[in-house]
Amino acid sequence: MRDLVDIQILNSNLSIDSCYEFVIDASCGAVALFVGTIRNHNNGKKVKYLDFESYRPMALKEMGNIAEECKNKFSVLKISLHHKEGRADILSKAVIIAVSTVHRKDSFEACAFIINQLKKRVPIWKKEFLMDGSYWVNARP
Repeated sequence: MRDLVDIQILNSNLSIDSCYEFVIDASCGAVALFVGTIRNHNNGKKVKYLDFESYRPMALKEMGNIAEECKNKFSVLKISLHHKEGRADILSKAVIIAVSTVHRKDSFEACAFIINQLKKRVPIWKKEFLMDGSYWVNARP
């Protein structure tokens, strides 16, 4: 599975090119990419930057489980899933998902499945730093 799945949690900037190059394959007619970026507002408040923390061993394991489920469900050949850890400034990439499949529909559905499962299951938390303070997003109702 290791040559078909690339899962990383990185303290450095995420690379779309790196994810794309990993998944591209001559047997696939579709590559879909999802890129989650840091926006400058949330709930009517101005955001300065975010900070991501993870329980890395469990996060990587669960990301691998999601990738395996996705491969079986959507006939995905290759998956690259990278998530940012540490400070993330406005417009920077927080998460990149790249998948290659024979047909485009599976690629789109696979990306949606991965990001939805990642948000539900993976122990990665974000703290928003606002003009008037900060808070852990996942800790608020």
